[in-house]
Amino acid sequence: MNHHAEAFAPPQEDRDEKRNLVGLTRDQLVAEMAGLGEKPFRAKQLWHWIYHRGVTDFAAMTTLSKDFRARLAETFAVRRPAVGEAQVSRDGTRKWLLRLADGNEVETVYIPEEDRGTLCVSSQVGCTLTCKFCHTGTQRLVRNLAPAEIVGQIMVARDDLGEWPAPAEGRQITNIVLMGMGEPLYNYDNVAAAIKIAMDPEGLSVSKRKITLSTSGVVPEMERCGRELDVNLAVSLHATSDDVRDRIMPINKKYPLKMLLDACRSYPGTHNARRITFEYVMLKGVNDSEEDARRLVKLLKGIPAKVNLIPFNPWPGSFFESSEPAVITRFADILSAAHISAPVRATRGDDILAACGQLKSASERRKKAERETTLPAQL
Repeated sequence: MNHHAEAFAPPQEDRDEKRNLVGLTRDQLVAEMAGLGEKPFRAKQLWHWIYHRGVTDFAAMTTLSKDFRARLAETFAVRRPAVGEAQVSRDGTRKWLLRLADGNEVETVYIPEEDRGTLCVSSQVGCTLTCKFCHTGTQRLVRNLAPAEIVGQIMVARDDLGEWPAPAEGRQITNIVLMGMGEPLYNYDNVAAAIKIAMDPEGLSVSKRKITLSTSGVVPEMERCGRELDVNLAVSLHATSDDVRDRIMPINKKYPLKMLLDACRSYPGTHNARRITFEYVMLKGVNDSEEDARRLVKLLKGIPAKVNLIPFNPWPGSFFESSEPAVITRFADILSAAHISAPVRATRGDDILAACGQLKSASERRKKAERETTLPAQL
Protein backbone atom coordinates (compact mmCIF):
# COMPACT_ATOMS: atom_id res chain seq x y z
CA MET A 1 0.00 0.00 0.00
CA ASN A 2 1.38 3.41 -0.91
CA HIS A 3 2.02 6.23 1.54
CA HIS A 4 -1.08 8.11 0.41
CA ALA A 5 -3.29 5.10 1.08
CA GLU A 6 -1.79 4.60 4.54
CA ALA A 7 -2.30 8.24 5.49
CA PHE A 8 -6.01 8.17 4.66
CA ALA A 9 -6.87 4.52 5.40
CA PRO A 10 -10.43 3.54 6.32
CA PRO A 11 -11.05 3.08 10.06
CA GLN A 12 -10.74 -0.40 11.50
CA GLU A 13 -13.97 -2.17 12.40
CA ASP A 14 -15.00 -1.71 16.01
CA ARG A 15 -13.95 -4.72 18.09
CA ASP A 16 -17.45 -4.98 19.49
CA GLU A 17 -18.98 -4.89 16.02
CA LYS A 18 -19.67 -8.07 14.10
CA ARG A 19 -17.27 -8.71 11.21
CA ASN A 20 -18.78 -7.54 7.91
CA LEU A 21 -18.58 -10.22 5.22
CA VAL A 22 -19.15 -7.68 2.43
CA GLY A 23 -15.86 -6.59 0.86
CA LEU A 24 -13.92 -9.73 1.76
CA THR A 25 -12.15 -11.54 -1.05
CA ARG A 26 -13.01 -15.18 -1.72
CA ASP A 27 -9.81 -16.25 0.06
CA GLN A 28 -10.63 -14.08 3.07
CA LEU A 29 -14.13 -15.54 3.20
CA VAL A 30 -12.67 -19.07 3.08
CA ALA A 31 -10.35 -18.13 5.97
CA GLU A 32 -13.26 -16.80 8.05
CA MET A 33 -15.18 -20.04 7.50
CA ALA A 34 -12.10 -22.07 8.40
CA GLY A 35 -12.06 -20.17 11.68
CA LEU A 36 -15.51 -21.64 12.35
CA GLY A 37 -14.25 -25.09 11.44
CA GLU A 38 -16.13 -25.03 8.10
CA LYS A 39 -14.97 -26.25 4.69
CA PRO A 40 -14.31 -23.87 1.72
CA PHE A 41 -17.63 -24.70 0.03
CA ARG A 42 -19.34 -22.71 2.80
CA ALA A 43 -17.61 -19.58 1.51
CA LYS A 44 -18.94 -20.31 -1.98
CA GLN A 45 -22.47 -20.65 -0.61
CA LEU A 46 -22.18 -17.36 1.26
CA TRP A 47 -20.74 -15.60 -1.79
CA HIS A 48 -23.81 -16.66 -3.76
CA TRP A 49 -26.25 -15.40 -1.13
CA ILE A 50 -24.41 -12.10 -0.58
CA TYR A 51 -23.53 -11.10 -4.15
CA HIS A 52 -25.96 -12.98 -6.40
CA ARG A 53 -29.08 -12.86 -4.25
CA GLY A 54 -28.31 -9.70 -2.27
CA VAL A 55 -29.46 -11.21 1.03
CA THR A 56 -28.40 -9.47 4.25
CA ASP A 57 -30.12 -11.71 6.80
CA PHE A 58 -28.45 -15.04 7.50
CA ALA A 59 -31.86 -16.47 8.49
CA ALA A 60 -32.96 -16.10 4.84
CA MET A 61 -30.02 -18.14 3.50
CA THR A 62 -32.13 -21.27 3.28
CA THR A 63 -29.55 -23.61 1.72
CA LEU A 64 -27.56 -23.38 4.97
CA SER A 65 -28.51 -25.39 8.05
CA LYS A 66 -30.33 -23.54 10.82
CA ASP A 67 -27.49 -24.24 13.22
CA PHE A 68 -24.89 -22.81 10.84
CA ARG A 69 -27.02 -19.73 10.16
CA ALA A 70 -27.30 -19.10 13.89
CA ARG A 71 -23.53 -19.42 14.33
CA LEU A 72 -22.93 -16.99 11.48
CA ALA A 73 -25.30 -14.44 13.01
CA GLU A 74 -23.40 -14.56 16.31
CA THR A 75 -20.11 -13.51 14.73
CA PHE A 76 -20.76 -11.89 11.34
CA ALA A 77 -22.98 -9.38 9.55
CA VAL A 78 -23.78 -8.49 5.94
CA ARG A 79 -23.79 -4.68 5.92
CA ARG A 80 -23.95 -1.99 3.28
CA PRO A 81 -23.71 1.78 3.72
CA ALA A 82 -26.94 3.29 5.08
CA VAL A 83 -29.01 5.47 2.77
CA GLY A 84 -29.15 8.94 4.32
CA GLU A 85 -31.09 10.47 1.45
CA ALA A 86 -32.31 9.30 -1.96
CA GLN A 87 -33.17 11.80 -4.70
CA VAL A 88 -34.60 11.32 -8.18
CA SER A 89 -33.99 13.95 -10.88
CA ARG A 90 -36.59 15.10 -13.36
CA ASP A 91 -34.63 13.14 -16.02
CA GLY A 92 -34.69 9.88 -14.04
CA THR A 93 -31.16 10.18 -12.62
CA ARG A 94 -30.96 8.87 -9.05
CA LYS A 95 -28.57 10.01 -6.34
CA TRP A 96 -28.00 8.36 -2.98
CA LEU A 97 -26.30 10.07 -0.05
CA LEU A 98 -24.76 7.14 1.80
CA ARG A 99 -23.85 7.30 5.47
CA LEU A 100 -20.83 5.23 6.50
CA ALA A 101 -20.30 3.54 9.86
CA ASP A 102 -18.04 6.36 11.12
CA GLY A 103 -20.56 9.07 10.21
CA ASN A 104 -18.84 10.18 7.00
CA GLU A 105 -20.89 10.38 3.80
CA VAL A 106 -20.41 9.78 0.08
CA GLU A 107 -22.64 10.08 -2.97
CA THR A 108 -23.49 7.52 -5.65
CA VAL A 109 -25.37 8.29 -8.87
CA TYR A 110 -27.35 6.12 -11.31
CA ILE A 111 -27.89 7.47 -14.83
CA PRO A 112 -30.47 5.62 -16.97
CA GLU A 113 -30.11 5.88 -20.74
CA GLU A 114 -31.83 4.18 -23.68
CA ASP A 115 -29.04 1.67 -24.28
CA ARG A 116 -27.49 1.39 -20.80
CA GLY A 117 -27.71 2.23 -17.14
CA THR A 118 -24.55 3.65 -15.60
CA LEU A 119 -23.74 3.67 -11.91
CA CYS A 120 -21.19 6.30 -10.85
CA VAL A 121 -19.32 5.09 -7.76
CA SER A 122 -17.17 7.03 -5.28
CA SER A 123 -13.76 5.84 -4.03
CA GLN A 124 -12.90 8.37 -1.31
CA VAL A 125 -14.62 10.60 1.23
CA GLY A 126 -13.81 13.97 -0.31
CA CYS A 127 -10.89 14.30 -2.70
CA THR A 128 -7.21 15.16 -2.54
CA LEU A 129 -6.92 16.75 -5.99
CA THR A 130 -8.52 20.21 -5.63
CA CYS A 131 -9.35 20.54 -9.35
CA LYS A 132 -10.66 24.08 -9.66
CA PHE A 133 -13.79 23.26 -11.68
CA CYS A 134 -14.97 20.32 -9.54
CA HIS A 135 -17.30 20.66 -6.55
CA THR A 136 -15.91 17.53 -4.87
CA GLY A 137 -12.46 19.07 -5.09
CA THR A 138 -13.55 21.82 -2.68
CA GLN A 139 -14.11 19.19 0.02
CA ARG A 140 -10.91 18.12 1.74
CA LEU A 141 -9.92 14.47 1.58
CA VAL A 142 -11.09 12.72 4.75
CA ARG A 143 -10.14 9.13 3.97
CA ASN A 144 -10.15 6.28 1.48
CA LEU A 145 -13.15 3.99 1.22
CA ALA A 146 -12.81 0.34 2.18
CA PRO A 147 -13.72 -2.41 -0.35
CA ALA A 148 -17.03 -2.98 1.49
CA GLU A 149 -17.91 0.71 1.14
CA ILE A 150 -17.13 0.71 -2.59
CA VAL A 151 -18.86 -2.52 -3.59
CA GLY A 152 -21.59 -1.64 -1.09
CA GLN A 153 -22.57 1.31 -3.30
CA ILE A 154 -23.40 -1.10 -6.14
CA MET A 155 -25.41 -3.25 -3.74
CA VAL A 156 -27.39 -0.28 -2.40
CA ALA A 157 -28.28 0.75 -5.96
CA ARG A 158 -29.40 -2.80 -6.75
CA ASP A 159 -31.50 -2.78 -3.59
CA ASP A 160 -33.29 0.38 -4.70
CA LEU A 161 -33.73 -0.75 -8.32
CA GLY A 162 -34.90 -4.25 -7.38
CA GLU A 163 -32.00 -6.00 -9.12
CA TRP A 164 -31.78 -9.15 -6.99
CA PRO A 165 -31.05 -11.91 -7.76
CA ALA A 166 -28.34 -10.39 -9.97
CA PRO A 167 -30.00 -10.49 -13.42
CA ALA A 168 -28.09 -11.94 -16.36
CA GLU A 169 -30.34 -10.22 -18.90
CA GLY A 170 -32.28 -6.97 -18.86
CA ARG A 171 -30.44 -5.47 -15.90
CA GLN A 172 -30.85 -1.76 -15.27
CA ILE A 173 -27.28 -1.28 -13.99
CA THR A 174 -25.22 -2.35 -17.00
CA ASN A 175 -22.12 -0.19 -16.53
CA ILE A 176 -20.00 0.84 -13.53
CA VAL A 177 -17.83 3.96 -13.64
CA LEU A 178 -15.37 4.93 -10.90
CA MET A 179 -16.04 8.63 -11.50
CA GLY A 180 -17.66 9.69 -8.24
CA MET A 181 -16.00 11.36 -5.28
CA GLY A 182 -12.25 10.85 -5.02
CA GLU A 183 -9.29 9.72 -7.13
CA PRO A 184 -9.52 5.90 -7.52
CA LEU A 185 -5.80 5.42 -8.17
CA TYR A 186 -4.93 7.04 -4.84
CA ASN A 187 -6.95 4.22 -3.26
CA TYR A 188 -5.83 1.52 -5.66
CA ASP A 189 -5.74 -1.54 -3.38
CA ASN A 190 -9.25 -1.05 -2.01
CA VAL A 191 -10.69 -0.10 -5.41
CA ALA A 192 -9.07 -3.15 -7.02
CA ALA A 193 -10.50 -5.47 -4.34
CA ALA A 194 -13.99 -4.03 -4.89
CA ILE A 195 -13.76 -4.22 -8.69
CA LYS A 196 -12.67 -7.87 -8.53
CA ILE A 197 -15.75 -8.63 -6.42
CA ALA A 198 -17.98 -6.76 -8.90
CA MET A 199 -16.48 -8.71 -11.83
CA ASP A 200 -16.86 -12.13 -10.22
CA PRO A 201 -19.16 -14.17 -12.53
CA GLU A 202 -20.80 -15.96 -9.57
CA GLY A 203 -21.78 -12.72 -7.86
CA LEU A 204 -22.46 -9.22 -9.15
CA SER A 205 -21.12 -10.42 -12.51
CA VAL A 206 -20.27 -7.10 -14.18
CA SER A 207 -18.06 -7.61 -17.23
CA LYS A 208 -14.67 -5.86 -17.17
CA ARG A 209 -15.69 -4.34 -20.52
CA LYS A 210 -18.52 -2.58 -18.69
CA ILE A 211 -16.32 -1.09 -15.94
CA THR A 212 -14.45 2.18 -16.41
CA LEU A 213 -11.96 3.65 -13.98
CA SER A 214 -11.41 7.38 -14.25
CA THR A 215 -8.18 9.01 -13.16
CA SER A 216 -6.88 12.55 -13.16
CA GLY A 217 -3.49 11.15 -14.10
CA VAL A 218 -1.85 9.22 -11.27
CA VAL A 219 0.77 7.94 -13.68
CA PRO A 220 2.59 5.39 -11.46
CA GLU A 221 -0.60 3.36 -10.88
CA MET A 222 -2.00 3.44 -14.44
CA GLU A 223 -0.03 0.54 -15.90
CA ARG A 224 -0.74 -1.58 -12.83
CA CYS A 225 -4.45 -0.88 -13.16
CA GLY A 226 -4.49 -2.02 -16.78
CA ARG A 227 -2.38 -5.11 -16.11
CA GLU A 228 -4.16 -6.31 -12.98
CA LEU A 229 -7.77 -5.25 -13.62
CA ASP A 230 -7.94 -4.87 -17.42
CA VAL A 231 -10.84 -2.42 -17.12
CA ASN A 232 -11.53 0.54 -19.38
CA LEU A 233 -9.60 3.71 -18.64
CA ALA A 234 -10.92 7.26 -18.63
CA VAL A 235 -8.54 10.17 -18.15
CA SER A 236 -9.64 13.57 -16.86
CA LEU A 237 -7.64 15.74 -19.25
CA HIS A 238 -9.43 19.13 -19.41
CA ALA A 239 -6.53 21.12 -20.91
CA THR A 240 -4.10 20.98 -23.83
CA SER A 241 -1.15 22.83 -22.29
CA ASP A 242 0.76 22.32 -19.06
CA ASP A 243 0.27 25.98 -18.21
CA VAL A 244 -3.55 25.76 -18.20
CA ARG A 245 -3.66 22.26 -16.70
CA ASP A 246 -1.32 23.34 -13.88
CA ARG A 247 -3.81 26.08 -13.04
CA ILE A 248 -7.01 24.06 -13.09
CA MET A 249 -5.61 20.63 -12.12
CA PRO A 250 -2.69 20.88 -9.66
CA ILE A 251 -1.84 17.17 -10.15
CA ASN A 252 -0.38 18.20 -13.51
CA LYS A 253 2.60 19.75 -11.72
CA LYS A 254 3.50 16.26 -10.52
CA TYR A 255 2.56 14.32 -13.65
CA PRO A 256 2.63 16.72 -16.63
CA LEU A 257 0.94 16.12 -19.95
CA LYS A 258 3.79 14.32 -21.70
CA MET A 259 4.23 11.88 -18.83
CA LEU A 260 0.47 11.30 -18.64
CA LEU A 261 0.00 10.75 -22.38
CA ASP A 262 3.01 8.42 -22.55
CA ALA A 263 1.33 6.34 -19.85
CA CYS A 264 -1.87 6.33 -21.94
CA ARG A 265 0.02 5.12 -25.01
CA SER A 266 1.36 2.17 -23.08
CA TYR A 267 -1.86 1.35 -21.19
CA PRO A 268 -2.32 -2.44 -21.45
CA GLY A 269 -5.06 -3.74 -23.73
CA THR A 270 -5.70 -0.52 -25.62
CA HIS A 271 -6.55 -0.82 -29.33
CA ASN A 272 -8.96 0.72 -31.83
CA ALA A 273 -11.87 -1.35 -30.59
CA ARG A 274 -11.07 -0.46 -26.98
CA ARG A 275 -10.11 3.17 -26.72
CA ILE A 276 -9.12 5.37 -23.82
CA THR A 277 -11.78 7.93 -23.00
CA PHE A 278 -10.52 11.45 -22.36
CA GLU A 279 -12.86 13.61 -20.28
CA TYR A 280 -12.75 17.28 -21.28
CA VAL A 281 -14.93 19.78 -19.40
CA MET A 282 -15.65 22.82 -21.57
CA LEU A 283 -14.74 26.01 -19.69
CA LYS A 284 -15.55 29.31 -21.35
CA GLY A 285 -12.43 31.24 -22.28
CA VAL A 286 -10.14 28.74 -20.54
CA ASN A 287 -9.72 25.62 -22.69
CA ASP A 288 -12.30 25.89 -25.48
CA SER A 289 -10.53 27.69 -28.34
CA GLU A 290 -10.07 26.25 -31.83
CA GLU A 291 -6.34 26.29 -31.08
CA ASP A 292 -7.04 24.06 -28.06
CA ALA A 293 -8.97 21.64 -30.26
CA ARG A 294 -6.15 21.42 -32.82
CA ARG A 295 -3.58 21.01 -30.04
CA LEU A 296 -5.69 18.20 -28.56
CA VAL A 297 -5.61 16.38 -31.90
CA LYS A 298 -1.80 16.50 -31.85
CA LEU A 299 -1.59 15.40 -28.21
CA LEU A 300 -3.72 12.32 -28.85
CA LYS A 301 -1.83 11.20 -31.94
CA GLY A 302 -1.07 7.49 -31.71
CA ILE A 303 -3.55 6.85 -28.86
CA PRO A 304 -6.80 4.99 -29.64
CA ALA A 305 -8.95 7.72 -28.16
CA LYS A 306 -12.46 9.00 -27.65
CA VAL A 307 -13.05 12.47 -26.17
CA ASN A 308 -16.10 13.17 -24.02
CA LEU A 309 -16.85 16.87 -24.19
CA ILE A 310 -18.63 17.90 -20.99
CA PRO A 311 -20.43 21.25 -20.70
CA PHE A 312 -19.38 22.70 -17.34
CA ASN A 313 -22.01 22.08 -14.66
CA PRO A 314 -22.13 25.04 -12.26
CA TRP A 315 -22.29 24.53 -8.50
CA PRO A 316 -22.66 26.93 -5.56
CA GLY A 317 -19.60 29.18 -5.46
CA SER A 318 -18.10 28.10 -8.78
CA PHE A 319 -16.48 30.85 -10.81
CA PHE A 320 -16.27 29.14 -14.23
CA GLU A 321 -18.85 29.29 -16.99
CA SER A 322 -19.69 26.66 -19.58
CA SER A 323 -18.62 27.26 -23.16
CA GLU A 324 -21.33 28.40 -25.55
CA PRO A 325 -23.08 25.55 -27.46
CA ALA A 326 -21.72 26.82 -30.80
CA VAL A 327 -18.16 26.83 -29.40
CA ILE A 328 -18.56 23.25 -28.15
CA THR A 329 -19.92 22.16 -31.54
CA ARG A 330 -16.97 23.75 -33.36
CA PHE A 331 -14.53 22.08 -30.95
CA ALA A 332 -16.21 18.70 -31.59
CA ASP A 333 -16.12 19.25 -35.36
CA ILE A 334 -12.34 19.82 -35.33
CA LEU A 335 -11.82 16.58 -33.41
CA SER A 336 -14.23 14.67 -35.67
CA ALA A 337 -12.43 15.92 -38.78
CA ALA A 338 -9.29 14.29 -37.34
CA HIS A 339 -11.23 11.02 -36.92
CA ILE A 340 -11.50 11.35 -33.14
CA SER A 341 -14.92 10.52 -31.74
CA ALA A 342 -16.05 13.55 -29.73
CA PRO A 343 -19.60 13.22 -28.37
CA VAL A 344 -20.95 16.04 -26.24
CA ARG A 345 -22.16 14.57 -22.96
CA ALA A 346 -25.72 15.50 -22.09
CA THR A 347 -26.00 17.02 -18.64
CA ARG A 348 -27.92 14.66 -16.37
CA GLY A 349 -29.18 15.15 -12.83
CA ASP A 350 -28.06 18.76 -12.46
CA ASP A 351 -31.26 19.68 -10.61
CA ILE A 352 -30.18 17.40 -7.73
CA LEU A 353 -26.45 18.26 -8.02
CA ALA A 354 -25.75 14.79 -9.46
CA ALA A 355 -24.09 15.93 -12.69
CA CYS A 356 -20.41 15.53 -13.52
CA GLY A 357 -18.27 17.57 -11.13
CA GLN A 358 -21.14 18.42 -8.79
CA LEU A 359 -20.84 15.66 -6.20
CA LYS A 360 -20.16 16.77 -2.69
CA SER A 361 -21.57 15.24 0.44
CA ALA A 362 -24.59 16.98 1.89
CA SER A 363 -22.95 16.81 5.29
CA GLU A 364 -20.23 19.14 4.04
CA ARG A 365 -22.82 21.57 2.71
CA ARG A 366 -24.70 21.46 6.01
CA LYS A 367 -21.54 22.00 8.05
CA LYS A 368 -20.61 24.99 5.91
CA ALA A 369 -24.11 26.46 6.27
CA GLU A 370 -23.97 25.98 10.04
CA ARG A 371 -20.58 27.71 10.21
CA GLU A 372 -21.85 30.64 8.16
CA THR A 373 -24.98 30.90 10.34
CA THR A 374 -23.09 30.95 13.62
CA LEU A 375 -20.19 33.13 12.49
CA PRO A 376 -21.79 36.59 13.12
CA ALA A 377 -22.67 35.61 16.71
CA GLN A 378 -19.03 34.78 17.38
CA LEU A 379 -17.64 38.08 16.11
